[in-house]
Amino acid sequence: MILGVTPARGGSKGVPKKNIKDMLGKPLLAWTIESAKKSNLLDRYIVSTENREIMAVAKKYGADFLIRPKNLATDSATTLSVLKHVLAKIDADIVVILQCTSSVRDDGLIDKCIKNFKDKRADSLATGFMCNFFEWGSYDGRRQDLKNFFHDDGNIYILKADLIKKASHLKDAWGKKQERVVVSKDQNFEIDDEFDFWLNEQILLKRKNKC
Repeated sequence: MILGVTPARGGSKGVPKKNIKDMLGKPLLAWTIESAKKSNLLDRYIVSTENREIMAVAKKYGADFLIRPKNLATDSATTLSVLKHVLAKIDADIVVILQCTSSVRDDGLIDKCIKNFKDKRADSLATGFMCNFFEWGSYDGRRQDLKNFFHDDGNIYILKADLIKKASHLKDAWGKKQERVVVSKDQNFEIDDEFDFWLNEQILLKRKNKC
């Protein structure tokens, strides 16, 4: 089974109640739920949360939710621990992580990533972009001469369930065969603070006006 999971806890420091904050007339979480519901390849999709308001939003927009323990909803709780809890409750072969802090996704992106993952027989897959960042003062050449590297953007991750179950750290769950899907720049922005929230809102608004 291919299981879609959105981790969505109630606490948020950068943007209070971020996951259910209104974005263009609906909660932030709703954008990811709607993307997941458009997928033809996800067998099931759930929101993992400890928060009753988030549960209510998930239910309103047609998503199942899994109640997670309070100790897995703290600032120190890891994504790996949340995924292990999900898999202890729901059996799956492949886990597709859809973070609601990435609200911008092309229609069909989820299925494109799943197909790529299966076709390449990958252990893991991430969306992202090619970049040539460097620490200031560490390089004095032309930026164009730097070798690009892939940077994951947090939009979509796909992992084998058995690797998650065995892993002690999340990096162990990536496995040996790691695939990547480069997506357009407007899908690269995660929401960590108020500016990010505004930026994602502007991107969605521009996309909406193009329709």
